[in-house]
Amino acid sequence: MSTLTATPETPKTARSAPARPAYRVTGRRVLASEWAKLWSLRSTWITLGLGLLFLVAFGVIAASRYKSGIDSGRHMDRFASSTAVSLSLFGTNFAQLALGVLGVLVTAGEYSTGMIRSTMAAVPRRLPVLWSKAAVYGLVALLIATVGSFVAFLVGSQIVSGTPAAMGLGQAGVVRSLLGAGLYLGLVGVIGTALGALLRSVASGISVLVAALMLVPGLISLLPTSWQGDIDPYLPSHAGESIFALTHDSTTLSPAAGLVVFLGWTALALAGAAYRLVRSDV
Repeated sequence: MSTLTATPETPKTARSAPARPAYRVTGRRVLASEWAKLWSLRSTWITLGLGLLFLVAFGVIAASRYKSGIDSGRHMDRFASSTAVSLSLFGTNFAQLALGVLGVLVTAGEYSTGMIRSTMAAVPRRLPVLWSKAAVYGLVALLIATVGSFVAFLVGSQIVSGTPAAMGLGQAGVVRSLLGAGLYLGLVGVIGTALGALLRSVASGISVLVAALMLVPGLISLLPTSWQGDIDPYLPSHAGESIFALTHDSTTLSPAAGLVVFLGWTALALAGAAYRLVRSDV
């Protein structure tokens, strides 16, 4: 008599699952992710286009107005000491709003949509996300602003050719001023990114950005004159202007000093954003 021995079947749950590749979060992958997210938004293209348009269009308009005043013989006190550089960079104040606002949207926009939870789940250490957002958008803003500055100057210098404001790229300080304008606007974009991460609200981030760059300098003018001289040069907007200003006097910082002060403001904004990102839930 033979005995049959049944071989027990291995349950499906006990079968070994196929090995899955280990997922590693690297700086390069985080940068690639932030790059993809930046260009997937329609607002990126629109706002960058507006920033470039403001920089070039207002520079050309200022140069054209100066030229028309010279041709008509009208004396314009506002443009009396203007140069091709200052006229071409007239749109910097308008471009900084567009580039700064987009910086706020880059970070605060994820909080408003809830996408930040997915981002932080993929990158649990959090801080690489902030550094990557700031680096990616800062470089994009720097490139756009630098191109816009040179285009505005090349067009504006042709318009004011033959006038006292005429200048060429080969003259002392011109290239430094144009590169400084691009650097300033790139750092404004980084500050906007930091404010968006710090305040986590698009409206609040934009409000603080506009106040810091445009409203506070006006309020400082209400202080006693002796105080203004000690505070005014170190404000973010005025320190930034000294980076790309062609000439300087005793009331303004040198380009190097202005860059150091503005970098300090940028680092302060990033430090505040990093602290809140680490210390509070998303």
